[in-house]
Amino acid sequence: MENNTNHFVVIMAGGIGSRFWPYSRQNRPKQFLDILGTGRSLLQMTFDRYITSTNAENIYIVTNDNYQAAVKEQLPELADHQILCEPSRKNTAPCIAYAAYKIAKINPEAIITVCPSDHLILNDKAFHEVMSIAQSATDDHKLITIGLKPHRPETGYGYIQYIESDSQVKKVKTFTEKPEKELAQKFLDSGDFVWNSGMFIWSVKAIVTAFEKILPELSEVFEETVPFLNTENERDAIKKAYFQCNNVSIDYGIMEKASEVYVVLGDFGWSDLGSWESLHELSEKYENNNVIQGNALVFETSNTLIKGPKDKLIVAQGLDDYLVVECDNVTLICKKSEEHKFREYVAQVKEKKGKEFL
Repeated sequence: MENNTNHFVVIMAGGIGSRFWPYSRQNRPKQFLDILGTGRSLLQMTFDRYITSTNAENIYIVTNDNYQAAVKEQLPELADHQILCEPSRKNTAPCIAYAAYKIAKINPEAIITVCPSDHLILNDKAFHEVMSIAQSATDDHKLITIGLKPHRPETGYGYIQYIESDSQVKKVKTFTEKPEKELAQKFLDSGDFVWNSGMFIWSVKAIVTAFEKILPELSEVFEETVPFLNTENERDAIKKAYFQCNNVSIDYGIMEKASEVYVVLGDFGWSDLGSWESLHELSEKYENNNVIQGNALVFETSNTLIKGPKDKLIVAQGLDDYLVVECDNVTLICKKSEEHKFREYVAQVKEKKGKEFL
């Protein structure tokens, strides 16, 4: 990607990362953690990825009010106005609208890349090539997303079906939310479906026009904030706006309904790092496919992930496909492949044991 003063990056960093509990906590969720042991948090790694092709002053972070201090601590390069604080969680459409209207006021010619803060990308060169193709294709109408070659019938991702063509920028036919296993296998077999990465590229004109046409109520709410954006009254205006917003995702609210939606295909060693299962898959394995982060001795144990503090020894015997995590005031032991039950566990902990364990 060219280093371009019109190129802006919006990093979404407001989630609570409940599927990485108890390591990811409400007061410090996974995007602020060094999950991969690289010395940089997932948010910092995302920032590092874009700083090679974008001016630091053109990178914006959208986060929750509660995490403003954490963002400032981890990314001291950013000025206060580059950290957009949401007063409540209303999903990705309001988050992206806030950033789009703010950037439109600064630079109406802006090209915006939107990405999550907690994804892993292993091949930076291939990634930047794909993003450059997408950037070059932007105009006043196209909404472009990045589709990733599926390697398995994954039920945790959304899928994009595209119309085959010689162009590197392909017209999207359908979006499908997380499918059942059987349907995911059919998608894989058909060859014209890709994983929905949650990364988007568009001109600020194209996305603002899409909001005006497809989500006019949301558009009106944010248009009312425009006189106050980039002023000392921005926070109060945004609080009022979020109070009026519905909870809606950008996929459901805009991408599934817009007519000019395109996908650029990529294969650059991507993971959404959405779960302990994905961390096990990506981490270095020891004997019997075990991943050990911390201080542990294992016997007759396989396909298991153990994570704990270095000053405490964990001894495990007879486990297969387990997750053992010790973090602060919580020890979690459960089947690794049944992490879809995590939301239930976290809800039960909140109800029966209290917020101090979350």
